[in-house]
Parts: sequence; C-alpha cells; structure tokens
Amino acid sequence: MAFFIKFFLESKWLFFKSNNYKKKRRYFMDALITEAKNGDKEAFVRLIRMNKQSLYKTAWIYLRDEQDIADALQNTILSCYENIQRLREPKYFKTWLMRILINECKDILRQKNHAAELDDFAEGVHCEELNLCEWKQLLLCLDEESRKIVELYYFDEFSVKEISALLEMNSNTVSTKLSRARAKLKKVIRR
Repeated sequence: MAFFIKFFLESKWLFFKSNNYKKKRRYFMDALITEAKNGDKEAFVRLIRMNKQSLYKTAWIYLRDEQDIADALQNTILSCYENIQRLREPKYFKTWLMRILINECKDILRQKNHAAELDDFAEGVHCEELNLCEWKQLLLCLDEESRKIVELYYFDEFSVKEISALLEMNSNTVSTKLSRARAKLKKVIRR
C-alpha cells in the first residue's frame, strides 16, 4: 500500500489527466483512511493535510479568531485521531471530520459566550489577495446561516446533502437558503 501512496504523490499529474480522477482519488482516500484506522500515523497526517484548508475555512466561518480557530483545529484533530476506529464508512470521512470540527467550534462559542460579529471582519483580518477579501466582504451581506451554507457549498465543495448533515438541517432548507443567498448576492453585485 505504501508503494501506491508514494506513486500517487510523485505522479499527481497522471491522475489529473485521467477521466477517472474522482474514482482514483476516492480509492486513494479510502486506502489512506483504512491505513489510518489500522494505526498508521503517517496516513492520518496525510488525511489531515489533505483537508486542512477546508478545516480552517470552516473554523473561520464560526469563530473568526485565530486563537479560537487553532484551539478548535487542535481539538478536532485529537478527537479524530482518538476516534477514527469509530468511523464506519470511509467515504464519509470528510463529513465526519467536519462534524467534529463544527461541534468543537460550537463548544468554544458556548464557552466564551459570544457570537461572531459581522462588523469585526474589517478590523482584524488581513488578506493577501484582494479578490478573497472582496468575496468575504460580499458574503457579509448574508445572515450567518446562509453564509455558512454558501461557504461550505462553494469553498469546501460540499453537496447540499452533506451540508444538511453537517448543519443538521433538512436538505430542502439548505437548497432554499442557498438559492436565496445566490439571489441576494446577485443583487449586491449589480449595485
């Protein structure tokens, strides 16, 4: 199995050219998850590295404070490592990981007894790319729940069904909120 992982990492371009990229990526992810469940620490580290951007973005949606985000990520990774044996289906690893993170974020918010303020964005966040800042600023016109749905859908590429499981909502509700958020964003952009 280690040979396959090494081959995959050294020759990513072959997989990107292939029409079966998603199948091969799914097979690779399943193999890594199986190895992590069997105690392979390196496989677990690779899984976390593959999902680190999604983890950070999701934590930022909820917390917007670097120290709180670091705490949530640390607790999530530790909890995931300790409980990976409980994961029944490898294909749900990312959803399971995100659910743990969201619960950690909610715990931190409860402990600090504060809600994320929309107006705090302009004060403490420094973006390297202006486009990313503009996108985040644009999202501030949405209510928090709709913003989370939009970011999970477009930034983290979750399906409506996965978002509904993560946020514990009906999938029709998620679809409606996503549609309304798109309409609102279109109006704001046209101004």
